[in-house]
Amino acid sequence: MVASNFRSAPQSVSVTPSLDRESSTIGHEPVHPAMSIVIPAHNEEAVLGRCLRDLLEGALPGELDIVVVCNGCTDRTADVARSFGDSVRVLETTIPSKITALNLGDHMARAFPRFYVDADVVLTIDSLRSTAAVLRFGQYLAAAPQVEWNLSQSNWLVKAFYSVWQLQPYFDAGRLGAGVYALSAAGHHRLGEFPPITADDEYVRRLFSNEERITVMNGTFQVTPPRTLRDLIKIKTRSRRGNMELVQRFPHLSRPAQELRWKFIDRIFRRPSLWLASLVYFAVVFQTTIRARRTLKRGAAVVWERDLSSRLNVPAATKERVR
Repeated sequence: MVASNFRSAPQSVSVTPSLDRESSTIGHEPVHPAMSIVIPAHNEEAVLGRCLRDLLEGALPGELDIVVVCNGCTDRTADVARSFGDSVRVLETTIPSKITALNLGDHMARAFPRFYVDADVVLTIDSLRSTAAVLRFGQYLAAAPQVEWNLSQSNWLVKAFYSVWQLQPYFDAGRLGAGVYALSAAGHHRLGEFPPITADDEYVRRLFSNEERITVMNGTFQVTPPRTLRDLIKIKTRSRRGNMELVQRFPHLSRPAQELRWKFIDRIFRRPSLWLASLVYFAVVFQTTIRARRTLKRGAAVVWERDLSSRLNVPAATKERVR
């Protein structure tokens, strides 16, 4: 189902309430939630359970305030979320919009630091705690754990693309996005509400300087990329169009790119083993750029291209990780 990010006024919203935590402390349980996690979910029945299980495994009772916002779902996403009982609060809206879901979840969340997590990622309580601790220290306003790519089910073309893609200077410091990012209370104050755009993660990243955001090295989360080049081109076209749209709507958030491009090319040049893979990478960049410009010029409605091939549970023994 197609999900648009450009409708923000909810037609209908329903909430499954959970019991409020008591203010007293039981053993070593936190008095209040230590952090909030907002999960926008559009037809994520296949992967949401995995995401929630990993988040909750090892968490103290009441430590996490998890809000799942089911937006425009036609499957059992909401039922999966409700199966976790009081550990998860569930909101439902008829609007298939990630931005609407993010804002609805934001209004219901109760704690900081605040995490925004895609339903198809794998993120553990240890990584949450590490990232939250960095934000509580006060030096940084935005943070994210390191990303790991589970390429075990991807073909060689997709693997070639990611072997080059991860060399981008973008990943050097303060990368946000790829499925997880977190804000302190002060960082959230700067954000306010999410605007109606496609690239929410890139928008948030550009709100903060390099000195205000950080990649937490002792925390990780896992993302499963597409299996085929065709599926990869679909999601990268949406991503590229989102970045183009961001610059058009918020020109003050544009970043000089020339110096970073030469740094990226130099890194590839110094790795002869990746020269063949770089041909795949630049072919994908060229094709997705043309497609993104064409759709942006036409002013066509944004299609939330989603890779269904990666929404499978992969046994831990078969995981091939790339940082």
